[in-house]
Amino acid sequence: MTTYTPKSILITGAAGFIASHVANRLIRNYPDYKIVVLDKLDYCSSLKNLLPSRSSPNFKFVKGDIASADLVNFLLITEEIDTIMHFAAQTHVDNSFGNSFEFTKNNIYGTHVLLEACKVASGQIRRFIHVSTDEVYGETDEDAVVGNHEASQLLPTNPYSATKAGAEMLVMAYGRSYGLPVITTRGNNVYGPNQFPEKLIPKFILLAMKGQPLPIHGDGANVRSYLYCEDVAEAFEVILHRGEVGHVYNIGTKKERRVIDVAKDICKLFSLDPDAVIKFVENRPFNDQRYFLDDQKLTNLGWSERTLWEEGLKKTMEWYTTNPNWWGDVTGALVPHPRMLMMPGIDNGNSGSSQQAVITKSNSQSRMVVRVPKSGSAGGVASPRKPSLKFLIYGRTGWIGGLLGKICEKQGIHYEYGKGRLEDRSQLIADIQNVKPTHVFNAAGVTGRPNVDWCESHKPETIRTNVVGTLNLADVCREHGLLLMNYATGCIFEYDAEHQEGSGTGFKEEDKPNFDGSFYSKTKGMVEELLNEFKNVCTLRVRMPISSDLNNPRNFITKISRYNKVVNIPNSMTILDELLPISVEMAKRNLKGIWNFTNPGVVSHNEILEMYKTYIDPDFKWNNFTLEEQAEVIVAARSNNELDASKLKTEFPELLSIKDSLIKYVFEPNKKVHANGVA
Repeated sequence: MTTYTPKSILITGAAGFIASHVANRLIRNYPDYKIVVLDKLDYCSSLKNLLPSRSSPNFKFVKGDIASADLVNFLLITEEIDTIMHFAAQTHVDNSFGNSFEFTKNNIYGTHVLLEACKVASGQIRRFIHVSTDEVYGETDEDAVVGNHEASQLLPTNPYSATKAGAEMLVMAYGRSYGLPVITTRGNNVYGPNQFPEKLIPKFILLAMKGQPLPIHGDGANVRSYLYCEDVAEAFEVILHRGEVGHVYNIGTKKERRVIDVAKDICKLFSLDPDAVIKFVENRPFNDQRYFLDDQKLTNLGWSERTLWEEGLKKTMEWYTTNPNWWGDVTGALVPHPRMLMMPGIDNGNSGSSQQAVITKSNSQSRMVVRVPKSGSAGGVASPRKPSLKFLIYGRTGWIGGLLGKICEKQGIHYEYGKGRLEDRSQLIADIQNVKPTHVFNAAGVTGRPNVDWCESHKPETIRTNVVGTLNLADVCREHGLLLMNYATGCIFEYDAEHQEGSGTGFKEEDKPNFDGSFYSKTKGMVEELLNEFKNVCTLRVRMPISSDLNNPRNFITKISRYNKVVNIPNSMTILDELLPISVEMAKRNLKGIWNFTNPGVVSHNEILEMYKTYIDPDFKWNNFTLEEQAEVIVAARSNNELDASKLKTEFPELLSIKDSLIKYVFEPNKKVHANGVA
């Protein structure tokens, strides 16, 4: 068997999980090999994964993107690269359902850039090892006793695997058309230390450490094969030295496990009751039942799995319990269906396509290499850490806009208020260019002074802000690749035959507005429909907002406690103290589309005022009147409805019902002890 010996290896994506174990292994075992690591430091990669190699003289790190042709060509020439191990990719299936274009950009276009650079290098590259996935084969039959072999048909079933299959086709084409010495690998699931916790095993371990439920997609019967990371690193070591050019190698194991059994094994490690901890959640849009590989070809090269499942799982658990903060705040990754910030065009500080890399050479020591800093960087050197969030908020003088600023201060999020008027496009562009935000929040809008009746006599002003201004901002954000969090209203519905008062059947996000009794609601319903054409907008339907500040005249409780008479109708409502921080988390998760932004359930005027009497003022009294009587003293009709908040509740299981939230966030903090000793 012919053995290949590389001299200078470029490993892409090596600050990520699998590639970091491969890089550390090669650097440790082969001091004569020069190892150059290229990684853009995306959300699921970290320089800490390469700590074992930092002091090695044969190691160099370059921060950059494989999509930057200039950078890749420069590295191949200056570092005299003869071998490429291409791991860099977006790999999380859940994310691919939310933003498939980013997967195309990274997995297909990025691979194409590398291949083209190798072609231009004209014979310099002696090995191009392309790392693919078992998911390109698609779903394996449940009763199959022989796994997919390397010549099996590719039948990908999700956007992630489709992009990996597409990249494989390019690799194969460059091998055949240009004689590029390519090798492709297709591997089973990998687990072990350093893995970002959007993946099943580290997610379950961290959740178990917190005593939180373990969410399982569907019924948990899906079967997967898991290999320990060091075994996989050894497989790549074998393929690098003994793999034949033009061949494909499966990296797999015959030992399969159902997802629910994985969860039970983790519960056992933490002495948890599976029946109490395991929680079944909505499945993926498509979730392959089984992946099963035939790995005989790799076994013939001399590789075999070494780590038993129980041993590897225990090692992994011990690593995460020792390093619980390795990835920082990973709250967004621990939800059942994580969505990371992956919108095209969003500058997450890691893009290499428009940045240059600094190559620092040394005779005896390697150097961590980072991108050239923009002017104004402290000390003239850019930090390799990811930049913090920065919000651009519109609605500074408004109630919600003011509260958002306070939340940002509390969470340590950088923010600035927009100076431009929403209807002036040039001012909005100037704001974005000056602030350079990661997200934009729109809490500006006309609701009426002191109420929506004002809009009936100020229609042009209402249209200018609520319709023209909001659409203007959405379009400017779209052009700049920014997610817009738009605080809208749920006052665009009224109870009807299919959604009757007291029925518990609420309006869902996909339902069309059926209430235009006020000009305010009419403009809001109109703009919501138009915003659906913008895929960068998250629309939050707020209803009858309430906060713990009972002195604020915009607070629904403050309003009705000052009225002479009130109607008594159950409605969905929004407790801002609980939900505004959730909206910030939604931005972090890159959630888009329409969301009923209310606490689950309904509460009536009388129920709120009863709580007010119990907690705040025992002498408080009020009178009711009918809708007909109310109509005589108001100009525009009012919306009454129940919104179905199940979508929000699924994303945020800890969300309280409206009555529980009222007590926890509003009445308990304002509770007054009376003379008789009761609240």
